[in-house]
Amino acid sequence: MVGRLLEIPTSVSPTDAVRALRLLGEARGWSMKRLEESRMVHRWAIIMPLTRQAQVLGLEFEDGLVLGLSLRTWSHTPGSAGRLTHVSFEIPAAIEGEFWTEILDEWSSRLPRCPWRWTFGERSMIGYLLPEYRRSRVLFGREGIDLKNWASREESSTPSGTDD
Repeated sequence: MVGRLLEIPTSVSPTDAVRALRLLGEARGWSMKRLEESRMVHRWAIIMPLTRQAQVLGLEFEDGLVLGLSLRTWSHTPGSAGRLTHVSFEIPAAIEGEFWTEILDEWSSRLPRCPWRWTFGERSMIGYLLPEYRRSRVLFGREGIDLKNWASREESSTPSGTDD
């Protein structure tokens, strides 16, 4: 059962990314286990790269249709300031296609903000012309996600017009 690895830069924190997948799995009754690892990342200081370790958080599903599906996520500082988060999905061949697109769409809708959009301030701090911003949009689009109509489940589940 061969799968593929999908690594996407995102604007959400690692804990938000893992929480959204955990909630998705709990809602569907899938069993899962937590992952804690480390990963080598590079940071540019003046003109030379520095290698550092980044803490990796993740989840792996252990049964049913999604056996082997996992998410790993980490943040690092690529330059002198600002953090960039990456999510890495290990996708088994058994869930490719429409089922995978449905999972990814539901995961992104459970996030507190749109995962492929950064604020002007964030982009300015991290590096305004970094290719990761466009790469994120392109990768989500290639996976079948509607980039123009992102809506958080939290926003859509709250009644509009109430100020309680």
